[in-house]
Amino acid sequence: MSRSASHHPSAEPSLASSGVPDYPDEIDGAVLKVAGVVVLGAIMSILDITVVNIALPTFQTAFAEDPANPLPYSTVAWTVTAYTLALATVIPLTGWAADRFGTKRLYTLAIGLFTIGSALCATAATIEMLIGFRVLQGLGGGMLMPLGMTIMTRAAGPARMGRLMAILGVPMLLGPIFGPILGGWLIEVASWHWIFLINVPIGIVAVLYALWALPSDRPEPSESFDVVGMLLMSPGLALFLYGISSIPGEGTFMSTKVLVPFCIGLVMLVAFVFYSFRPKHPLLDLRLFRNRRLSVATITMFLFAAAFFGGLLLVPTYFQQVRGEDTLHAAFLMVPQGIGAMITMPIAGSLTDRIPVGRIVPFGLLLITGGMFALTQVGTDTSYWGFMIPVLFIMGLGMGGTMMPIMTSALKTLQSHQVARGSTLLNITQQIASSVGVAVISVVFTNYLKAAPLAIPAIAAQKDPALVDQVGGPAAVEEGLAQAADAFGSTFLVAAILLCTTLVAASFLPRKHEESHLLDDVAEGAPGVVLH
Repeated sequence: MSRSASHHPSAEPSLASSGVPDYPDEIDGAVLKVAGVVVLGAIMSILDITVVNIALPTFQTAFAEDPANPLPYSTVAWTVTAYTLALATVIPLTGWAADRFGTKRLYTLAIGLFTIGSALCATAATIEMLIGFRVLQGLGGGMLMPLGMTIMTRAAGPARMGRLMAILGVPMLLGPIFGPILGGWLIEVASWHWIFLINVPIGIVAVLYALWALPSDRPEPSESFDVVGMLLMSPGLALFLYGISSIPGEGTFMSTKVLVPFCIGLVMLVAFVFYSFRPKHPLLDLRLFRNRRLSVATITMFLFAAAFFGGLLLVPTYFQQVRGEDTLHAAFLMVPQGIGAMITMPIAGSLTDRIPVGRIVPFGLLLITGGMFALTQVGTDTSYWGFMIPVLFIMGLGMGGTMMPIMTSALKTLQSHQVARGSTLLNITQQIASSVGVAVISVVFTNYLKAAPLAIPAIAAQKDPALVDQVGGPAAVEEGLAQAADAFGSTFLVAAILLCTTLVAASFLPRKHEESHLLDDVAEGAPGVVLH
């Protein structure tokens, strides 16, 4: 059965005479206790992404045989893509595994797997080893968010979902603020290995907290595992993204290394979509897309995550490669974005309980899109205080009013027994979109950079002054950095155009009040939120 809050009196709402759970209006201590478990797990997963983002330029030189010839950006970007791809792979397994092994046991296992993966990442001697260990990390981290979202939805009830989802958004606030700073500081005072080693003590604390706070439950397997769906989706997605990410190295889409995995992966994904409507319990319940509100929210989420997270990945790299900032200073320059999100996310969460998201999300997207268009103007001497910091702050304001309201809108339209499957669908959509966005944007950026003959040598010379004469002198370095800035600006333009498509999708979000259906089946005597 694996109910997220069963067998735990303080976490369960009382039952009214009708049999419908009687949720209090305010956020009480019992709910906050459960929320604390979810938030800590989400912090571990999300913080790790932002920590690694700041380290990508370091990986380019640390794993290169010759510092004057750093690894391509598209290669080190796989440390992010592999992690998010692993998240997307394991998310659909979470519901079945929770029914099979129990929610509490699975949650602690996921944290433990993430912690072990982190320790192994610190031992990586090559970029290929690091990418492989990042997959192991992602297999653990991917189970945390769908389990957590189901637990939160069950604990909150329909009237408090916006506020509870805002609490779940705390990691999204802490990640952009403290992740880059923590990563930058650790790289500067120690080495890149410590951005992974730091997860070990946090993971131990998280396991102990979960064992104490989460209710015990009895594993009661209720569904067969969709083996065929898994064999189609996971390899198909991996091959598809591998083909896209191989374009910069091959120089053309028509290369065998690009075309073969891309086409095979695409065929497998299309086959997975058609197959998913056949089994009673598919790996991903695509039947939920019959719900128009969920469909619109999912499409909006996919477009937003692909464009925003793909483009955002380049900002700290710009600070380090074009402006010559070290990792710690580049991290501090990213703080305004997190502060902006901190301001708007709790406001948006509260408003979502009362106002249709169609009147909230478009304003956030407009701020993000405007900020991305502004980033197309970056150069070698762009003002920090007069341009970069205000732009990143505005984008943070937009982010705080976008992602969690979209998720809340989608989940509130589902019935209780559909919430876990719906949260799984939303989570895997976000992770696949992030993987696709990072892969596509890194391909675009690498191609722009290759088209600028002096850019890559100039970036290497800025990090190592001994290479200046090899590049052609200070004037050549200056010209090369200008070419690199143009490459960043052109890539930001691609991300901005993609964000414009998100605005189109968001215009279809509900603009009128719609009743929540979360308790419809509970009133009829159906079970509560069950993990699928």
